[in-house]
Amino acid sequence: MEEKKLRSGFTTGTCAACAAKAAAVMLLQREEVECVQVMTPGGTRAELLLHDAERTEHSAVCAVRKDAGDDPDVTDQALIYASVEYIKDSGDPDMCYRNNHIFLTGGPGVGIVTKPGLACPVGLHAINPVPRKMIFEEVEAVARSAGCEGRLLVRIWIPEGERLALSTFNPKLGIEGGISVLGTSGIVEPMSEAALRATIQLELHMKAVAGQREVILTPGNYGENFLKETLNLSLAQGVQCSNFVQDSVIMAADEGMNGLLFVGHVGKLIKVAGGVGNTHSKYGDRRMEIMWDCARIHCEEMAESDRNRLKDQVLASNTTEEAVIWLEKAGVLKPAMMTAVERMKQYVEEWSGRAVCAEVVTFTNGYGILGMTCGAENMIEAFRIREEANEMQKEQKRE
Repeated sequence: MEEKKLRSGFTTGTCAACAAKAAAVMLLQREEVECVQVMTPGGTRAELLLHDAERTEHSAVCAVRKDAGDDPDVTDQALIYASVEYIKDSGDPDMCYRNNHIFLTGGPGVGIVTKPGLACPVGLHAINPVPRKMIFEEVEAVARSAGCEGRLLVRIWIPEGERLALSTFNPKLGIEGGISVLGTSGIVEPMSEAALRATIQLELHMKAVAGQREVILTPGNYGENFLKETLNLSLAQGVQCSNFVQDSVIMAADEGMNGLLFVGHVGKLIKVAGGVGNTHSKYGDRRMEIMWDCARIHCEEMAESDRNRLKDQVLASNTTEEAVIWLEKAGVLKPAMMTAVERMKQYVEEWSGRAVCAEVVTFTNGYGILGMTCGAENMIEAFRIREEANEMQKEQKRE
């Protein structure tokens, strides 16, 4: 059966530009508007219906509802509001981007940038460069058509933005109080791997800009929870790399990182011991074969029948946890896991071009730590010390 083609949608930036254009038409041309069109940077025309349109003598406001297509975007169906109003000729409004006589700011639900390294200056709302350009161009075109040369203030806000932001990377990126107005092509492509890589790249870049030279990588929530509950570390100095282990290591090296702590559940990390750079199942599943290869060299003292039985048990295991049980019963779990983490370390360092020193910790939920490289404890302690120092600095600033 042919796979269903996924439906594209429009970015938050495209929605904001549509709403801003419509509000400008309502105010400057004194027209009633039901829908509005803009051309996206990617060359696709967006035509969106308006909601909650209102106009007074000096301002106009309206909203469009974001349609993210088939992408599981947390902002799908959110209302994106824009207002346009006349402002005085004297004095510039606070927290604004400016393009000639047009000023742009955010409102409730649009996050404010608090850390350097992003595409928006610290202290301003997170309205990224391409959406800013789209908004300015659309409002300027309407103003020119209406013969308006007076100063205008455009405001973008998203009522549900603060709540939605809790399900995004914004809190980790230092964007507070809401979501970002994003977009490059103006189109949302469903679940793009490139978008996930770009998010990892951005997080690593921000940590590098902040002066960080050692970083924690973990594939996902299992690893993050283990860091917190067992190693007494948050992910403040780290990044979730998802399945993109090799790509993330290369990115970290490119950002100037020279130390890397790789922490994760053995079910994910064991693939790395076999040289697998992307751990997604679509690239194959050799977990049990790699587990056995790490254990095999420690089974030479066994009788051949026992060794063959253990091999069959490991290769027939449904999960890595089951394989761990068989290795423990055979008395080779610890050395097998030491071999595994040393191989993981070797591959990570090779992928970085020997630019980083890597340490590795792997675990299961039932057994806890299964293996860690020789330098892992020292690196973990260094991360703890830095985290405590950072927390103390935050406390001092709050006081």
